Amino acid sequence: MEAVADDLARNWPLYAAIPVVAALIGYVTKRVAIEMMFKPLEFVGIKGTFLGWQGVVPRHGGRMAAVATDLLTSNLLDVRDVFDRIDPDRITREIEQPLLRAVDEIARDVLTECHPKLWEALPQMARELLIKQLQATSPKLVRQVMDELRSNLDEVLDVKHMSVRRLTSDKSLLVRLIRETSRPEMAFIARSGIYFGFVLGVVQSVVWALTKNPIVMPIFGASIGLFTDWLAIKLIFVPREPIRFGRFTLHGKFQRRRAEVARQYGEMIANELLTVPNLMEAILRGPRSDRLVAMVRRMVADAVEEQAEAARPLAGVAIGRRRLEEIKRAAAERALRRLPDTVRHAEDYLTRAMDVANMVEDRMLRLTPVEYEELLRPAFRQDEWKLIAVGGVIGFVVGELQVLLMLH
Repeated sequence: MEAVADDLARNWPLYAAIPVVAALIGYVTKRVAIEMMFKPLEFVGIKGTFLGWQGVVPRHGGRMAAVATDLLTSNLLDVRDVFDRIDPDRITREIEQPLLRAVDEIARDVLTECHPKLWEALPQMARELLIKQLQATSPKLVRQVMDELRSNLDEVLDVKHMSVRRLTSDKSLLVRLIRETSRPEMAFIARSGIYFGFVLGVVQSVVWALTKNPIVMPIFGASIGLFTDWLAIKLIFVPREPIRFGRFTLHGKFQRRRAEVARQYGEMIANELLTVPNLMEAILRGPRSDRLVAMVRRMVADAVEEQAEAARPLAGVAIGRRRLEEIKRAAAERALRRLPDTVRHAEDYLTRAMDVANMVEDRMLRLTPVEYEELLRPAFRQDEWKLIAVGGVIGFVVGELQVLLMLH
């Protein structure tokens, strides 16, 4: 023991440095693990081999997007409830002016192109009257579209397809969705490496003083990296329910922050995923868009036919069936093309009315601890062992460097 005490006295700066270095190992391994979860977005290295890396989240983006979307559509969001909150009369008022302009332009363009004789035969006053009549029927058309949309929502809109497609096509969005909602947990993982590493470093210095065995440092370094990575990830999620020890409460950090996460997650879903433009894109160009297109064409065709009959006595020119079908088709195509730009003027109202953020937040607060955990857990579960292994490898290498320092 005298020899040990003498060694401690002569080399105390080195022994004092061991816990500090161990804390540094713990922190660095956690930081590396965190960054490896999200970066890089694309594979960097030699493709077709294990020599390279792609962030865990972007690499498994399709699977993670599917899991997140399943949770969203089955537990957090009822799209029918969202659309039921939209008032057809209010949206008609919001888009009134752009709608009237669109009807005016569509009518003039279609008639000039498809039936120039009819348009030329109409006196100026009759042309304006026809436009006014078409404009007068447009609010009714908007209400019909809204009613049909709500009645046949499942046949028109595939929210799951839209969400998965958006999250997989934009890997940065999926990374942001997970990273932003888990930022405090990531910081906790990094800090925990310092605390756990320091405690293990104290033990490490004692064992080295007693044994002087060169294998002690790398083994302890690897153990620090492995154990602290594993423990930090576990402490994010467990225990799921708070366990009290007197004044001390043990509760998974992610579980404890549910109210904050719910608000943040709801806002991100509302602002970046289920936005009005994204929903319009899905309705007009998604896998079920043909149903809405057919619906709009039918309604526009009915309106055109009605006004064509009204215009005949004014023009004294009959519209043949073939020409009438041409006009209907052209009017419907133009109406569909103008729809996104027209609806854009009601975007603020629609965003407020649908209130996606509050709906997601409210329903997230009702999830069971296990269901809530699934919001973030898949990001860690995929290749979790690789992240922990990297911590062990880095710890081993730093431990070897410590041996070289101690022996020289």
